[in-house]
Amino acid sequence: MIYLDNAATTRHKPDCVVEAVTRALCSLGNPGRGAHEGSLDADRVVFDTRLALAELFHAEGPERIAFTANATEALNIAIKGILQPGDHVITTAMEHNSVLRPLYEMEDRGVELTILPADRQGRLHLEAFEAAIRPNTRAIVSTHGSNLTGNLVDIGQVGQLARRHGLLLVADASQTAGVFPIDVQQMQIDILCFTGHKSLLGPQGTGGLYVRPGVTVRPLLSGGSGVQTYRRHHPPEMPTALEAGTLNAHGLAGLGAAVDYIRQVGLETIQEQELDRMWEFYRRVRAIPGITVYGDFSQRLRCPIVALNVRDYDSSQVSDALSSHYGIATRPGAHCAPLMHQALGTVEQGAVRFSFSHFNTREEIETAVSALAELAQEE
Repeated sequence: MIYLDNAATTRHKPDCVVEAVTRALCSLGNPGRGAHEGSLDADRVVFDTRLALAELFHAEGPERIAFTANATEALNIAIKGILQPGDHVITTAMEHNSVLRPLYEMEDRGVELTILPADRQGRLHLEAFEAAIRPNTRAIVSTHGSNLTGNLVDIGQVGQLARRHGLLLVADASQTAGVFPIDVQQMQIDILCFTGHKSLLGPQGTGGLYVRPGVTVRPLLSGGSGVQTYRRHHPPEMPTALEAGTLNAHGLAGLGAAVDYIRQVGLETIQEQELDRMWEFYRRVRAIPGITVYGDFSQRLRCPIVALNVRDYDSSQVSDALSSHYGIATRPGAHCAPLMHQALGTVEQGAVRFSFSHFNTREEIETAVSALAELAQEE
């Protein structure tokens, strides 16, 4: 299989990730639930991964990182944990349903919601954020990079605006963590939500959120914590406040190994290789008659994603043909990004998304381009 669906999940994991998960499955106990060797080893694995992510994101300390099962859970915790009836929140048409659906739910509970539009290239206008602020605005929730077009948001500028107006910024880094440098303090991000199984190269079932000191998030879940058992309520201290129940220590062992791999190879090296693959693919497919490419390609820095359509074919039909006839894995359809498809005018047709990893080869790019050229010529 030529795997070009890395925006959904990275299928090729570094060997060290596989080894770390296997080792953890054979040795770890329950973190924070005992003083025996298995439990203490699990504690160390979880802490080391927390520390590695805190350093990767330039957090104030490892206690600012709370673990979840994925970015969706992290975003639900953040959105439902800071908003209440009467608040106003600003978001964008670039968002994934993991942002939109929790916000719609909060809107049903009395939160006022403003969604900033995107243009036909999927771009936002940053001045629209400031124009949308109201006296009761509580937060801005924004993606760092679109999972459909690959367009980036200048999250640092949004962070400056939010801090200037006393607002909280919740940033969704699902498509950027592991590819682009993220400094939560410099970018003035109050809550950063991330997943482990995409460009962070970790296992599925891992993710988390960074919470800035001084920001309180109401927990989505409560229950066992391993500490303060006789309290009626869940402990309020980070990270325990947002981590009810047994953590996925086996998966976090793999995520910690993945972050170590990224640091050893170099974030800049990985980014450059992925962008090289993406740009080579883009430059060649955009010249094929009958192919329409979506998104803003005026800036080199963007997520390594190319979304396109072949003539007027349904995107699922094209993706199926790529898989069955050429062994190429892509993602068709709506990509859980309904408002972005409305902006692009692709609600009915959807789009075929190609997303790249630094493990992809030039030969795989060549095969994908040739396949699209053949499909575009067929009646």
